[in-house]
Amino acid sequence: MENIIRERRKEMRLSQEELAKKCGVSRQTVNAIENNKYDPTLALAFRLAKELRVTVDMLFTPAQI
Repeated sequence: MENIIRERRKEMRLSQEELAKKCGVSRQTVNAIENNKYDPTLALAFRLAKELRVTVDMLFTPAQI
């Protein structure tokens, strides 16, 4: 999966730490997701989308092969 979390987070002027606290995870988790090293659970994906004011479909797209 690829995502636009970093771009959206920066548009909203949030740090990784701030987004992590709002979603109940560590800053390292947000960093790993942004760098496509970790796929979040469905529940976390919905929390991220809610905090970033977009849909899950907007945040995540299948990786290009």
